[in-house]
Amino acid sequence: MMRTGIVAAVLFVLAHFAMLIGVTTPEKFYFDEVHYVPAARQMLEPVMPEPMLNPMHPPLAKQIIALSIHSFGDGPLGWRYPGVLFGSLAIVAVYLCGLALFAAQSPAIAASLLAFFNQMLFVQSRIAMLDIFVLAFGLFAIAAFMHGFRRQRPHLWFALAGVGFGLSIGCKWSGMFVLAVCIAIVALIRLMQSWRTQFADARADDWYRPDLWPGFGWWQFAACFVLIPAVVYLATFIPLYGFSVREILEAQRRIFSDNTTTAIAGHTYMSSWPSWPFLVRPVWYLFDKIDDERIAAVVFLGNPLILWPALIAVAICLRDWIVTRRVDAFLVLAFYFGSYLAWALLPRTLGFIYYYLPAATTASFALVYALKRGSMPGWLLWAYVAVGFAGFAAMLPISAASIGTSMATFSRLMIFQNWI
Repeated sequence: MMRTGIVAAVLFVLAHFAMLIGVTTPEKFYFDEVHYVPAARQMLEPVMPEPMLNPMHPPLAKQIIALSIHSFGDGPLGWRYPGVLFGSLAIVAVYLCGLALFAAQSPAIAASLLAFFNQMLFVQSRIAMLDIFVLAFGLFAIAAFMHGFRRQRPHLWFALAGVGFGLSIGCKWSGMFVLAVCIAIVALIRLMQSWRTQFADARADDWYRPDLWPGFGWWQFAACFVLIPAVVYLATFIPLYGFSVREILEAQRRIFSDNTTTAIAGHTYMSSWPSWPFLVRPVWYLFDKIDDERIAAVVFLGNPLILWPALIAVAICLRDWIVTRRVDAFLVLAFYFGSYLAWALLPRTLGFIYYYLPAATTASFALVYALKRGSMPGWLLWAYVAVGFAGFAAMLPISAASIGTSMATFSRLMIFQNWI
């Protein structure tokens, strides 16, 4: 336990330091900060003015940004520091998930490094948007669920997962996707147990066992995955509306209406969900000309040296789950596809590649799984982490505006025309 705490603290400090460097550049709003920072500022008013800004998302992430503005001032550091903080926490959560999956320090650390080097998490941690908060709370919830999954008495772990899911949904409704994955997993296992399903050649590492969670009944299931998330989620509205049930319910109606409408105009950087794993269409958060030769740029693209091979690793997980029924392969697949394919079910036609962030982050588990399976040499995983770092470093000129880059470097990095 002490070793885990030390490693988690070291990962947090290193990630926090790396993400904080140059975070105040640019000193103006960029991309969707124009929506979320004014909404956070509004929450600092003694009386909430009307109309409420950005009512289409729950308040928790904006409340955290507001607290940062109150603490650090109404400037770039105040706007963006919460993203740095929660991005660093997300790296710690990936590490905890890795421990639950692989029961070893080395692969867990490798998973957290790959998640950092995939470029998406780094970029999203340095802008005042909501997605990094959803990711961090969701990853801690997944870690709790994974730790409880193999236990005879998972009650406490599943309850902690419920708290994490409630906080994640309190930032943005997309946090419901991973909660739905957990509900589906538990419901499927309970259904198979009610059918008295057994594998003829049952093994200890099967994803399903007929004796799993003997004391975990339906009312505990409802408490952990329905009641606790709902109470935590609704509590995030109390600072805005007090205990007015009518106003809190009206807020839910507005969020539902805004998030299910299909009447949304097109966007320059919009892309459809099937294209996200292939990094077809990035989102340019910032492109400013500094002088005739240099630009400041921030692109949300993803590290191709990590995210393209991750698709092969996901296929390996799928093969192993089908052939060997391994529980670690099953959990990797569940949280990867659950957080990704849920977007295919929504009626909205407007999508962006940053919606792929949760799935891209969990893809690091698939890579670690594929590189440590069977008789793979131990050095191969760390050699691949080094390759991922090389790709991340090469992309820094278009990941951190404070670095800046030349038009020549920009042209070299934009391998495909549709990346521009």
